[in-house]
Amino acid sequence: MLTILQKEFNAFLNSPVAYVVLGVFLVATGLFVWVFPDSSVLDYGYADLQTLFNLAPWIFLFLIPAITMRTFAEEKRAGTIELLLTRPLTDGQIIGGKYLACFLLALLALIPTLLYYFSVYKLGSPEGNIDSAATVGSYLGLALLAAVFAAIGVLASALTRDQIIAFLVAVVGCFLVYSGFDSLASVLEGSAAYYVSQLGIAAHYRDLSKGLIDSRDLVYFFSVVAVALQATRLALRSRNW
Repeated sequence: MLTILQKEFNAFLNSPVAYVVLGVFLVATGLFVWVFPDSSVLDYGYADLQTLFNLAPWIFLFLIPAITMRTFAEEKRAGTIELLLTRPLTDGQIIGGKYLACFLLALLALIPTLLYYFSVYKLGSPEGNIDSAATVGSYLGLALLAAVFAAIGVLASALTRDQIIAFLVAVVGCFLVYSGFDSLASVLEGSAAYYVSQLGIAAHYRDLSKGLIDSRDLVYFFSVVAVALQATRLALRSRNW
């Protein structure tokens, strides 16, 4: 699995896709956090990074599928999938290696944004006037969100040999899991609305963004990742049916 991970990660870094993804993410977040007056931290008057954490999930909604769309679809298109599957590797190792490579690339996009935190920390009055617990929770929430989106994207790529279709399926799947349940809950009332909203990512992400690291939220994210990766495994096994 580590060999697959290294191969995929190096392949990403040797292609322009990785740099386009990283560049778009950093430029978009930088403009909204520091430049645009309606969302700029400098004009907002409060030492926090809520703009970043509100915007990042929507950018990830498109950028992570752009990373994952080639994982299996490109192998199928190029005819190398059979060669890969005949290697002395289990389906789980192949899926795990490709998935972790996509997830690590998404985390790589988050690392430069730590400069935003240190900048706001220094600019605060008094210095350090920022809710560090909420910031840590928000970063954890973004990392877990990226993990779920990457798992959904890998699944979408395993279902087709066309990268564009894989991208579109992943975007729709990520949107439904992130925002679809919240939209459905908004038309319901009482306990039904609460339970439906808990099926989506947004509710759990909001809890983590408050600095409340609850084991139920962690179990939710890990469960969604596990289900998506198991579905990917079934999709690969279907070649033998």
